[in-house]
Amino acid sequence: MAHRVTFIPGDGVGPELSEATRRVLEGTGVEFEWDVQEAGADVVDTYGTPLPEHVLESIRNSGVAIKGPITTPVGTGFRSVNVALRKELDLYACLRPCKWYKGVRTRYQDVDIVIVRENHEDLYAGIEFEQGTDEVHRLIEFIAEQTGKRIREDSGISIKPISVTGTKRIVNYAFDYAKRYGRRKVTAVHKANIMKFTDGLFLQVAREVAQEHPEIEFEDRIVDNLSMQLVGRPEEYDVLVLPNLYGDILSDLCAGLVGGLGVAPGANIGDEAAVFEATHGSAPKYRGQNKVNPMAMMLSGVLMLRHLEEVEAANRLEAAIAAVIEEGRSVTWGPGGPAAPGPWRRGGGAGPVPREGRGPRPDRLRAGPGRAGRRRRPGQGTARRRCVPPHRRRLPRGRDQGGVRADAGVERRGDPPGAAGRPRRRRGEDGVRVHRRDVREHER
Repeated sequence: MAHRVTFIPGDGVGPELSEATRRVLEGTGVEFEWDVQEAGADVVDTYGTPLPEHVLESIRNSGVAIKGPITTPVGTGFRSVNVALRKELDLYACLRPCKWYKGVRTRYQDVDIVIVRENHEDLYAGIEFEQGTDEVHRLIEFIAEQTGKRIREDSGISIKPISVTGTKRIVNYAFDYAKRYGRRKVTAVHKANIMKFTDGLFLQVAREVAQEHPEIEFEDRIVDNLSMQLVGRPEEYDVLVLPNLYGDILSDLCAGLVGGLGVAPGANIGDEAAVFEATHGSAPKYRGQNKVNPMAMMLSGVLMLRHLEEVEAANRLEAAIAAVIEEGRSVTWGPGGPAAPGPWRRGGGAGPVPREGRGPRPDRLRAGPGRAGRRRRPGQGTARRRCVPPHRRRLPRGRDQGGVRADAGVERRGDPPGAAGRPRRRRGEDGVRVHRRDVREHER
C-alpha cells in the first residue's frame, strides 16, 4: 500500500532539492502517493500568506510531510512558516541527527550526535513586547512593582516560559528515541545555575523523567560548558535534549562538526503528524543553479522512511548516500574533497551527478610548502604574487630610477664621519658583516 505524503517543494532552492529527494525516495522501491502543496514566498501574492490553510489540512490528513526550504523574513513580516507549522500541528519535538560520513571535509570524525529540541516554549514562544508601546511600559511597571527591579524604559521584552508539561514530553521523547535506536546516553542541557525558575525547572523535570528510564545513562550539562566540550571531545555525547533556544544554536554547532548544514537532516514530530525537512535555509541567490547540496534533504527522507517503518529502505538509502560521499566524485562543492566538481544535474541514476568537464583539474592544484593539494580560487592565475606589507618592500638593489645608488651621499646612523657616498662592502674592515640599509625614510 502506498504511503500518502504531503510534498511541499518550498521556495528559493527548495524546488530543485525537493525534486532530487523525491527521485531517490521513489528509487528505494517504496510506493508513495504524493500530495503536492505550495507554500512560501512564491504563494504570498496568491493567498496572502506563505502558509495557506489548505496546506495544513493536507498534512493533518496525511500525517506526514516532507518540505523543501522556505524563506523566513528577517526582522519584519511573517514570523516563520516553520514556527507556524510546529504550532498549528503541535510538532513539539525537533529532531536533528548530526552524523559524520566518510569523505566529508571536516576537522572531526566518527561524530554521531542527535539533538532533541523542544519546539514550543522558551524564548521562541513568540511572546514579545515591542519597545516604545503602551504594553511594554505597563509590563515594565508591573515588573518593577513585583520585583523591585527596574528595566530600562527603552527596552523590548521577550518572555521565556518553560513548563512541566512541555519538559516532560520532550525528555520522554528523547529517552524513547534512545531506546528505539539503541543509543546509550541522554544529556539534558540547561543554564540552571543562572535561570533557576525556568532552566532550573527543566533540569528538575529531566532528572525525574530519567528515573523512569534506568536502562539509559543520564547526565546534565550547562550549555556554555557543553559548547566547549562539543568542540573538544564530541565523541563523549550521544543524545542531547534541550530547551528551544539552546537546541537551535547547538544543532547548528553540531552540524558544523560533521561538515555543515548540507549534510544535516531534520524532522519536527508530534503525536499526530511529522514534517521532515533540511535544516538549512532557502538560499534564494542560488535558485535554479543546481549548486546547493541536496543531501540534507535526502537524509531527511531517510528519517521519514524510518518514521514510516520502512527501515530496510531507509538503511539502503543512507548507505547509498554515504557511498556517494565517500567516493567523492558525484557530489556538489559542499561535501566533496579538494577536487569536488561543483554543480550537479539530473542523470540516469537517482542521485546528483557532476556536469561533464567539471572534474578535478591538476593545473589548479598548487604544490609547495604548506600548500599541497589546495585548489586555486576561481580566476586565480598560475603565478600568484606575494603579498608583501609596505614596510617590507625594498628598492631594486639600492638603485633609484636614474641608475644611481639610492643611498649615495646618505649618512646612516652609526656610520663613521665622512662615510656618506663611500661604497658599501659586504663586510667591514674588522670582519663584521655590513648590511645594506633601506632609505625609505629618507625618501619620504
